[in-house]
Amino acid sequence: MNVTILHNPRCSTSRAVLEMIREKGHDPAIVEYIKHPPERAELVRMLMALEMNPRQLMRRKEAVYKELDLDNPSLTDNDLLDAMLANPILIERPIVISEKGIRLGRPKERVSEIL
Repeated sequence: MNVTILHNPRCSTSRAVLEMIREKGHDPAIVEYIKHPPERAELVRMLMALEMNPRQLMRRKEAVYKELDLDNPSLTDNDLLDAMLANPILIERPIVISEKGIRLGRPKERVSEIL
């Protein structure tokens, strides 16, 4: 089965999910999404599959979130998508994609559902 993880090696949760995937016998494709952010259409597809809106997939504790005033309720989903694509650190992690579905790895146990 093909498994892909949108991964940040500096994140302990992302590292733990990657380890869990490997322990379950998978050799995942690893996408360091900070270096290689998704295209807009791909991010929109992921949001739809996750049944989330852009704000729900944003890391609100990142300094850039405050700097860009992304908590502003007047911002549209497109505004938030623009911010996420320009600053991929804002995308919550890890995101795991397999043939069985897509999950945000918070909590990490949710990923087991698609492995």
